[in-house]
Amino acid sequence: MKAMEATSREKVSTLRTAVGRTIKGKEETIELAVVALLAEGHLLIEDVPGVGKTTLGHALARSLDCTFHRIQFTSDLLPSDVLGVAIFNPRVNEFEFKHGPIFANVVLADEINRTTPKTQSALLEAMNENQVTIENVTYPLPKPFMVLATQNPVEHHGTYPLPESQLDRFLMRIEVGYPDMAAEREILKRYTNGNNSQYKVEPVLTPAEVISLQEECRKIRMDDAVVDYMLRLVSRTRNHPDIELGISPRGSVALFRAAQALAMIETRSFVIPDDIKRLAHPVFGHRLVIARSGARSRSDSRTILKEILDQTPVPA
Repeated sequence: MKAMEATSREKVSTLRTAVGRTIKGKEETIELAVVALLAEGHLLIEDVPGVGKTTLGHALARSLDCTFHRIQFTSDLLPSDVLGVAIFNPRVNEFEFKHGPIFANVVLADEINRTTPKTQSALLEAMNENQVTIENVTYPLPKPFMVLATQNPVEHHGTYPLPESQLDRFLMRIEVGYPDMAAEREILKRYTNGNNSQYKVEPVLTPAEVISLQEECRKIRMDDAVVDYMLRLVSRTRNHPDIELGISPRGSVALFRAAQALAMIETRSFVIPDDIKRLAHPVFGHRLVIARSGARSRSDSRTILKEILDQTPVPA
């Protein structure tokens, strides 16, 4: 058992190191991205243009020896451009399904909020049920399956805010943020002598190894006291006067799974309350709708979640 745990720690560490060679000075962000992968969830990376959202998605995807497709979301993108389409083959006198780019282990949905809601909704079944239905025929998606989506803040021109049903499919939303001076110096060094290796990441985990790590995460224990603490937080979001839409049961499951993954990354076989507190905003922040304006506000959701965390007793 200990040998197995040591092997898992080594694999997770290798993955984080591989991504860290590309994303400089963002250890916290990388750890959260790995948490989403191990928790079998999808990841939304939101920030202003140019801070490395797409680079992070590329680095995580290419560090896995899995199939990978990148979709550039634009205003004229159609659902069939994502899912695929049935085309009539006159030679066999029947329709044949041509798989779209969604059929990959890791799908990078770049600038997802630049496409219309109709195309955004094409991802709902894939993200929730790991399958796609076309012309009344259901096609399973490969395992593991993960959507890495990037988006610019909704106040930018030419964007379509993701609806609550779409946001709820993402296990967590994270931000990259600006690098510090030392990290940005390392980024600039890549461009000396025409050398830009930001996407040259060597794969370090196979699909079977990713699935094995995901299965191990499910074995991480969470005591009833910690579960009750998490559920008290959820309940407060549903009854808070400033919140119009609180956390759904899917959000509760997301935090449970994310906490298991974080505990595993931290080389523990059990979840502690600090795991819940640390993950509350990445997992809950994008799921809340603030009642005062009916519009989502990152600063408001962060403030309200901090208030809820401060007022909720932590189990001993």
